[in-house]
Amino acid sequence: MLILIAGILALILTVLAGVPYLDFLGKKLYGQYIRQEGPASHSTKSGTPTTGGIIIIIPAAIAAVTTLIISRESGLSPYIAVFTFLLFMGLGFNDDYLKIAKKHNTGLSARGKLIFQSTIALIPALYMTLAGNTAISFFGLGEFDFSLAYPLIAIFIIVGSSNAVNLTDGLDGLAAGTSFFAFIACAIICYLQAMMGLAIVSVALAGSCLGFLRYNKNPARMFMGDTGSIALGGALGVLAVLGKFELWLVIIGMVFVIETLSVIIQVISFKSTGKRVFKMSPIHHHFELSGWSEPKVVYIFWLAGFIFAALGAGLFYI
Repeated sequence: MLILIAGILALILTVLAGVPYLDFLGKKLYGQYIRQEGPASHSTKSGTPTTGGIIIIIPAAIAAVTTLIISRESGLSPYIAVFTFLLFMGLGFNDDYLKIAKKHNTGLSARGKLIFQSTIALIPALYMTLAGNTAISFFGLGEFDFSLAYPLIAIFIIVGSSNAVNLTDGLDGLAAGTSFFAFIACAIICYLQAMMGLAIVSVALAGSCLGFLRYNKNPARMFMGDTGSIALGGALGVLAVLGKFELWLVIIGMVFVIETLSVIIQVISFKSTGKRVFKMSPIHHHFELSGWSEPKVVYIFWLAGFIFAALGAGLFYI
């Protein structure tokens, strides 16, 4: 019951926070600058208020911590999860703020962002290593103890997840909707392992993602920006590490994986042959340029996100 309360509280807080925050962003002109190499149809989105991730992450943190205190959660894992995704939010906000200040769609350097992401990811990675939880299960078929090498793997998972969701955040409602399904799957897996604290955190994040769609669905009145996408992706990775379902995250977040692979394939192909595999990457733009409307792309990707999240949670249960 408390798990459900966390989600409902986060949803309500996000919806309520959206109105004054949207008004604040409008007055301060904290708008998104659309990259010139993106689809031409996206030019109309320039100036849409960004940094909306604030009303996803902070309400989720408040709802999660409140529910954890009520439930008398004594474990450190859920609090570490909340602390780290708040740090990721701060990193993303800094990136968004630099874009606003420069009035251009370039913020932190890729190297600088990676260093900060890795430093934040080191917190849960070291926690699990010091606790002796360094074995990774290979989809229930067996496990291997990575010992002192585990922090590197955990950091790779968390940072990779953070960047994958960041790449996915390119269409109205896309990242928020797919993240919602992924966090629900995380909550189910944590619940099945009796990790109630992490389940509470997962549902709180899911509730905030759902509430944010009120402002982010097409046509979006607010973008989550890197403030939200970097934090949501980081949170997924952290939950997978703390919840010991590291490799299952690949299935749960398959949409994010596909989006990332499309960028990698595009870059390798263009640099090696001078030809592009996709009309544009990430792959959601490819479908747009193939004639699909933005809402159609988003709905199809939501469906895929739901299927993969259900598949991941279902296979874990089996």
